[in-house]
Amino acid sequence: MPDNAAEVTAAGIARLAGVGRAAVSNWRRRHADFPKPVGGTETSPSFALADVERWLRAQGKLAEVPLRERVWQQVAGHPAGAVTALVHAGCALLLVRDRSSGWLELTAVSDERMTALLPTALEEVLTLRLGVERAVPTPHRADLAPSVPLLRAVTDLAAETGARQAFEFLLGRHLDANPRQYTLTPPGPAALMAELAGPAGTVLDPACGTGALLRAVAGATALYAQETDPDLAALTALRLALHSGAEVSARTGDTLRADAFPRLTADAVLCHPPFNERNWGHDELAYDPRWEYGFPARTESELAWVQHALARLRPGGTAVLLMPPAAASRRSGRRIRADLLRRGALRAVVALPAGAAPPYGIPLHLWVLRKPVAGASVSPELLLVDTAEHTDTGRDKLDWQAVHTAVLDAWAPFDRHGTVAERPGAHRSVPVIALLDDDVDLAPARHLPPP
Repeated sequence: MPDNAAEVTAAGIARLAGVGRAAVSNWRRRHADFPKPVGGTETSPSFALADVERWLRAQGKLAEVPLRERVWQQVAGHPAGAVTALVHAGCALLLVRDRSSGWLELTAVSDERMTALLPTALEEVLTLRLGVERAVPTPHRADLAPSVPLLRAVTDLAAETGARQAFEFLLGRHLDANPRQYTLTPPGPAALMAELAGPAGTVLDPACGTGALLRAVAGATALYAQETDPDLAALTALRLALHSGAEVSARTGDTLRADAFPRLTADAVLCHPPFNERNWGHDELAYDPRWEYGFPARTESELAWVQHALARLRPGGTAVLLMPPAAASRRSGRRIRADLLRRGALRAVVALPAGAAPPYGIPLHLWVLRKPVAGASVSPELLLVDTAEHTDTGRDKLDWQAVHTAVLDAWAPFDRHGTVAERPGAHRSVPVIALLDDDVDLAPARHLPPP
């Protein structure tokens, strides 16, 4: 078998043949000519995809597999790993979408010639869509060689579904296959956060993860993203470039320690920051100018992200952050919370139902912030919203439409008038002066009358 041949697991074989994994185990025991493992482990072996397909076809067991399933098997079995395969596929899909005639010329030649021509073509389209300084480096010729069969297949999938949909499918399968590797922001809270931020031309996500928050934004002209993980930053950059016609600037790096956009003044910031992070840069960032509302304690990494978001907003711009509920009441953060209230930067705290986003067992909060405008009056009230009544038995059963309605029905009038009529158990606008006690506890449940 060639060193760069794609491999497939027993689960992949089962999907190819349209059977359960037990059937694959039986075939291995009963048929002496079943392909031998070429990799993996004793408990989870992998097999050469080409050998498996030949055997299934000879046995009459190869089901009519959808094209997207075959392409996914090529991604999952790529010799350089699924992430590399996805990056190469995303680059090719950009080329397919933006320069279709050029791509057709590339695919008309031999695999060897195509490998030689691809780097130049990809460099041009990546620079055009993502800029010179970007999270997606141009793949080298040697790295692209094993990917050419995959890229040809991805082209067929794009013709069937569209370039964006093809990449979304492949990325979604990769995320589903590695649930513990990534912290995802589900579509429900992502859409709600984008609506709370309101219309915005330039939007930043300084901890972009898989790009779910920026993908939920409609009508933006420029999207800015930063992510510590280089692989994830590259996948997110390609995802956003394929999803939106906006200018996309995605960078790799630790945002708090090495901000990639220090002079940005965005219309909106959306962020699902890492929670309970002790090693966020407390010791080396003590005199950072971003701590306008107070230097966060080592245990208050979330309040560092809040202040970073405010620092990257234009005056009057809005930031929406997904926060752990403890950030609203921990004593170590009360001084910063108090200053955010006094200066009118914190506008609303929304308690989401448990199961809304990871960690799923905790009812997370949304903080809505607005960068103060010099000389403008400070709002004397804070909106508190509790959506606990919409809690169901699991995250897949949450009525997100009801949650959206409950939150936006309170936020819209409050945003216009600075106050809103109270609804017991659901929402209330509380005078800031009433919150500035020794605890500065902003948990909505503590201040809402029972329904």
